[in-house]
Amino acid sequence: MTAASSPGYSESGMPRTSRTAVRPAHTETKPSFKTTEFFVYVAAVAAVLIASAVVGSGPGGLVDRFPADRAWLYVTLLSIGYLLSRGLAKSGSREPTDHTNA
Repeated sequence: MTAASSPGYSESGMPRTSRTAVRPAHTETKPSFKTTEFFVYVAAVAAVLIASAVVGSGPGGLVDRFPADRAWLYVTLLSIGYLLSRGLAKSGSREPTDHTNA
C-alpha cells in the first residue's frame, strides 16, 4: 500500500517548488525599427513611389510608363517580403512568448 502524499509534497516526499523559467538577459532579435532591413524597406518603398511619380507620362502625355497601380503592387510585394523576413528573424528568437510566471 502506498500512503497518500501530503499537500505541498510530491509522491517522492520531496517538497514541491514553483519552477520559474530562467530568461536570457537579452533577446536574439532587435525590435523591427532598429534593424537595417527596416530602413532598406522604407527606402525601397520611397524609391518605388518617387519613381512612379517622376516617370509618369511619356512624351505627349499619352502613355504612363509606370502607373500608380503597378507602384502599389511593388510596395505590396516589398511589404510581404519584409513581413516574411521579420517572421523568419523572430522564429529563431529564443524569447519566450508567454512572459507570465505560471
